[in-house]
Parts: sequence; structure tokens; C-alpha cells
Amino acid sequence: MRLLIVDLLAEREAFGREGVREIVRHFLPCDVYLWSPHTESRVEYGYGTVVEEPVAADAVVITGSRRNVTMWEPWMDDVVELIQTVNVPLYGICFGHQIIAHAFGGRIVRKPTDSHFVAEVKKRDGTSVVASFAHQEHVIDAGELNVVASAKHCEIAACEHPDRPIYTVQYHPEAVAEVLDAALLCGDMNQDEREAFDDQRLTTNVSIAFNLDD
Repeated sequence: MRLLIVDLLAEREAFGREGVREIVRHFLPCDVYLWSPHTESRVEYGYGTVVEEPVAADAVVITGSRRNVTMWEPWMDDVVELIQTVNVPLYGICFGHQIIAHAFGGRIVRKPTDSHFVAEVKKRDGTSVVASFAHQEHVIDAGELNVVASAKHCEIAACEHPDRPIYTVQYHPEAVAEVLDAALLCGDMNQDEREAFDDQRLTTNVSIAFNLDD
């Protein structure tokens, strides 16, 4: 299996290197390709192949980012082109959720305050999970996507495309205890922020979020 990560936190040790490692481990044994169109400066991961443009893959994951859909940058056009043309399963996390919605006619707004906490996500099928959120921008119109889950602070917390294998979540299913601890250790997160992410409450991960075990 070939897995392409649109790796938009490549400049960060924890949420980049360790977060991507956590994402990758939920897929089949695979060759990992890392595309980071937003920066030329990246942390050395020690795994995966860094590529300068998208490569053919069996699945694609778009990660979170420090950048914002409401503050458009030219490289985002290349990500939208990939979203609109890829014909393999596509998964979006946080910024990935937002830019995929944008690519399908959705609308994203920037709220006055950040949402950095653990919260319940209620699925439309009646089930729920507890997940880590870290975002300020929100999808308020999903465009062509179907909304499949909501949180109290975030009406559009997860989406699926009606006809294509595209799945997105606003939350961070990769933000498990090991990644959060790494973030605290390297300075990506301070003690107050770490304590806000009560990993003992988490009931989701990448496999659960995207139904990878089905």
C-alpha cells in the first residue's frame, strides 16, 4: 500500500513527526510519502519519503495545519486540485476537513476564540466519541459533503462525500496520549494546554474516526 500524507505540520516535532507516525500506524503496512507544499523547512522524521509533488497512492491523508483556509495562500490551490482529482480514499483532519469542504463548495469562518479541549462528538447514527479539538476556524457550510457528526461547539464536526470515498473530521484523532506528551516535552504545547487535553476521556483514534477496521 502507498500512503500519501499531505503533511502540513512538517515543521513541528510532535504534531508533525509524531502525529503523522500515529496516523500511519492505523493503515496497512505501507510505503509513506510526505508532501508539504506549505514549507521547505521540515523536521527530520526518520521515516517516509519526502516528495515535491503528489505521487500515485492508494490513500491520501490531509493533516492539520497552522495555516488557515480563510487566509488563503497559493499552495492551497495545489491541495484543492489534488482533492478534486484524487480517486482513492481521501481523509481530512482539522485543516484537512476544512479545505476539503472548501474544495466542494463549502464555507469556512474564523471564530473569535480558539477551541482547544476534549469534547463529545455525536454521530448522526446515534453513537458518540470523545475527541481532541484544536482549531479556530469552523466549517459552517459543508457544500457537497454530507454532515455525519456534530459537537456542542462545532455543528459540522465530521463529513463524508455522498459518492466518493472522502471522509473528514474537524477533531484530531491522532492526538492520543503519546502525541500529547511529546508535544509537551518538545514545547509544542504548554502545561495548561496539555492538562486541557484529558486523554483519559478519549474514546476515538484514527481507525475509529475513519472506520478503517470495517
